[in-house]
Amino acid sequence: MTSETQQTQHSTPDTETEAADLREAIRGARVVLWDFDGPICRLFAGHSAESVADGLVEWLEGRGLHHLLTESERESLDPQVVLRAVDRLRPGSDLVAELEERLTQEELRATATAMPTPYADPLIRTLTALDLRLAITTNNSPQVVTTYLATRGLTSCFAPHVYGRTQELHHLKPHPHCLNLALRATGSAPGTALMIGDTPSDFLAAQEAGVPFLGYARNERKEKLLRGAGATRVVSTLEPVLEAFRRLNTGA
Repeated sequence: MTSETQQTQHSTPDTETEAADLREAIRGARVVLWDFDGPICRLFAGHSAESVADGLVEWLEGRGLHHLLTESERESLDPQVVLRAVDRLRPGSDLVAELEERLTQEELRATATAMPTPYADPLIRTLTALDLRLAITTNNSPQVVTTYLATRGLTSCFAPHVYGRTQELHHLKPHPHCLNLALRATGSAPGTALMIGDTPSDFLAAQEAGVPFLGYARNERKEKLLRGAGATRVVSTLEPVLEAFRRLNTGA
């Protein structure tokens, strides 16, 4: 049995009511804003995010800058946490710029072993065929996103609408900056958009931007975090989302 089959059995909506609720959630969507790492792929599937975070911490320590991080930040195992912690104390500095570039290079290295999220590719292609506009709104480097999309033959589905991390780190989600950029660039009202994300920061950014949100949680821990933040629609596989869009298109 494949992992996709297992996930489908686990998380396809159990009742027609739940399936209808999902179709209603996506019915008004004319543009879909995707987070990248999670809904589209597992970027660090083969290149551990924990090791990247450790590497950034060691790099800071080697320069006598370990004091810029609290103990919890040093042990967070999340490279984004390390980067943002330093930016809070040294905003706009050369140190932050160099740290961000180091993270970008690690993310680029990770694209070689990134694992596509089950059903993401066919969902993206289906939405494109249905003439929905697609954009990526992510805290990862846009260079990383475009590199990954090229390997999957998905560049034309999104280009030029990739909005990712810049030197202005205070604009990272949960700030809605990248969502607002995507809405303006696609000429879309918030209510005609749908965001697919897998973290509380995705949900909070969507909420702030006024964009309906659909949570993707590949495990129970992710689902608990999303629901704890206030997300009410959460799926653990994109298969029912793909089916819902297909059924809407056929009028079923």
